[in-house]
Amino acid sequence: MKVLYGVLALLGIVLPYSQLIPWIYEHGLQLPLLIEEAARTRIGSFAWLDVIVSAIVLLVFIRYEGKRTGMKMSLCWVPILGTLTVGVSFGLPMFLMLRELHLKKMTVE
Repeated sequence: MKVLYGVLALLGIVLPYSQLIPWIYEHGLQLPLLIEEAARTRIGSFAWLDVIVSAIVLLVFIRYEGKRTGMKMSLCWVPILGTLTVGVSFGLPMFLMLRELHLKKMTVE
């Protein structure tokens, strides 16, 4: 599973950024324009609100599950930062991969 999670985390970076990087190249780092375009339609707002709620849930899950399984916070910062800078598409599979590695390490010791 850890390999699958790693591939999904990679896709979780590549796919979203394949759309963001050309937009930034064309418009620059204009955050107000980015927000305006993202929220231009109701369906766009729906999608963004869904992502925001999912990101909050994921951050809570990372904190809770990390503590529950005995993961060090130094290991959990990567998916937390990834969720905040890329999104749930990266943060969730990255956390699941790190959790798999941690659980495997715990059973070996």
